[in-house]
Amino acid sequence: MSEADKMAAGEWYTCLDPALEMWRSTARAAVHAHNQAAPDTRTSLSAALADLFAAHGGDCYIESPFHCSYGFNIHLGSTVYINAGCTILDSAPVHIGDHTMIGPGVQILCAQHHKDPDKRRAGIEIAHPVTVGKDVWIGAGAIIMPGVIIGAAAIIGAGAVVTQDVAPATTVIGVPARPA
Repeated sequence: MSEADKMAAGEWYTCLDPALEMWRSTARAAVHAHNQAAPDTRTSLSAALADLFAAHGGDCYIESPFHCSYGFNIHLGSTVYINAGCTILDSAPVHIGDHTMIGPGVQILCAQHHKDPDKRRAGIEIAHPVTVGKDVWIGAGAIIMPGVIIGAAAIIGAGAVVTQDVAPATTVIGVPARPA
């Protein structure tokens, strides 16, 4: 089983694999093209990111700068807005629902490095998917940790660190995030 197959299956894999590095290189090129595009040329999702992402609905907008690891694991619904400085480390699928707004500096993380320092040094990690429901608002600087599911119409307060699932229509704040 290849490292990419292990990553896709949610098993431990090494991120130092040459094939994974080629995919990350492709993502870096697409992200660079997006981030360097003139503001007036981006009326919706840039062509570079549209081609990279697994799926996207209409009327999505991603402010620059933006960063992602692979891109091919990102699924955007319709009318998704992602503000400047967002990072999505998509070593597992990331689903973002319709009409979701993501504030500046938000991080959505899928990879979890190994706790054993020797394995960590060898690039061993595991990836867990992240799901963000419809009509969610994620405030500036929030961090969404691997494996989290955020229910529809939830609000994530600015600076919150979300380590557990968030129920629909719930507001969470703080570190770690708790219901407000």
